[in-house]
Amino acid sequence: MEPTSIRLPGLEATRPHLEPGASPSAERRFHVLVGVTGSVAALKLPLLVSRLLDVPGMWKQRSDPVLHIDLRRWADLLLVAPLDANTLGKVASGICDNLLTCVIRAWDRRKPLLFCPAMNTAMWEHPVTSQQVGQLQAFGYIEIPCVAKKLVCGDQGLGAMAEVGTIVDRVKEVLSQHADFQQS
Repeated sequence: MEPTSIRLPGLEATRPHLEPGASPSAERRFHVLVGVTGSVAALKLPLLVSRLLDVPGMWKQRSDPVLHIDLRRWADLLLVAPLDANTLGKVASGICDNLLTCVIRAWDRRKPLLFCPAMNTAMWEHPVTSQQVGQLQAFGYIEIPCVAKKLVCGDQGLGAMAEVGTIVDRVKEVLSQHADFQQS
């Protein structure tokens, strides 16, 4: 039985591919994705990668885009809605361990960044929360305050994300004030 071919953009799973216009005798360029997990064996990664780069046809130069940088360049405004307590703490501390926090850390602070806190009332009332919100404001980020209501957990009080209409109105307001914004 012939193996089934899975086709992905730019990839063919069952046969090696050639660069466009290359003849079968031409040297192939290989694309290797290395996945790394939390094992102590990850210490061997630098040696592994340096040895892989010695394989003929392997990628040797830095030319791939950096997604969080491309996203920061592309966007005129960043809206984080909802901003949970965990991510609030990360951003306030400068931690960037996922795509969103990397975009925020690399954000061009001449462009507006709006955030909408959303968390349980007890978390909202914790003293560290006001410090963290204050830190984001010190960075120049704009808070769209949370509101009081009955939360999904059943608690009543502050911590719910602002209403969608409020968020949209604030985004429109900030964009209309932003010098680089052009209405279509």
